[in-house]
Amino acid sequence: MAGELEFIARLRDLASHPAARGLNDDCAVLEVGSETLILTHDSLAQGVHYLPDQDMADVAWRLVATNLSDLAAKGADPLGVLIGYTLGRDDERFLDGLGEALRHYDVPLLGGDTITADGPRTLGLTAIGRATHRPVPSRAGAQVGDGIWITGAVGAAMLGLEALQAGDSDPAASLAYRRPDALLAQGQALAPLVTAMMDLSDGLLLDAYRMGIASGVTLAIDSAAVPIATPEGRRDEALRWGDDYQLLFILPDSVQPPVTAHRIGKVLARKDAPLMLDGRLLADASHLGWQHEG
Repeated sequence: MAGELEFIARLRDLASHPAARGLNDDCAVLEVGSETLILTHDSLAQGVHYLPDQDMADVAWRLVATNLSDLAAKGADPLGVLIGYTLGRDDERFLDGLGEALRHYDVPLLGGDTITADGPRTLGLTAIGRATHRPVPSRAGAQVGDGIWITGAVGAAMLGLEALQAGDSDPAASLAYRRPDALLAQGQALAPLVTAMMDLSDGLLLDAYRMGIASGVTLAIDSAAVPIATPEGRRDEALRWGDDYQLLFILPDSVQPPVTAHRIGKVLARKDAPLMLDGRLLADASHLGWQHEG
């Protein structure tokens, strides 16, 4: 099997329930009586998503925030989380950071599982939320003529990781990587207005490519309009680097966002690729952002 995309394609054959949304979203959307529940699960692997010697309090924060960011992209109100934890180094620090994150986002821990295992650790978290608006936003739905928007700069997490790896003594230099922010309030404000929305975890270009596929359109992005946190000479890297957890969203052309945001392009009728950058169609997703390889 070639990698993550092929594996997910095979999983789609199994995910036939309507709540799975064909696995074209980061969340399941489950109707339960009069309520709509939003469910997501993300994992962090040691040496892949965090450094082997990283402060486990920061890892715990990151685990909570990355999952809640998926809820933010659905305009959801978090109801609670379930944790899957592999015991190991600095468990007390992990608990400290977990408590900080849960208090910050005012979300309860509802349960989970702990295990012991040899080798690098993988930590998982399931987040459960309640929809604040229906229909719940998805990656699909972008319409020709809509505007493409982003809530903030990309590239900050890239610089943060570099600062962490370099041993920078200023905590602020690595904060964007260590403790990302889930934009829950922004997502809830945008949910009634957007035609499509997702959070940016794997890089702006790759995630926009995925949105274009899900919506059956071409997202035309002007790279110069994208706010970046990096020096100008690293703009191309910033567009492809993930972990910024900004919201990428689509609005009808006449609608202005109720939150701070930057317009970075326009939705076009589907061409030969789901993404266009500065007038050039990008049909190959292999170098657009972070993907797990098999």
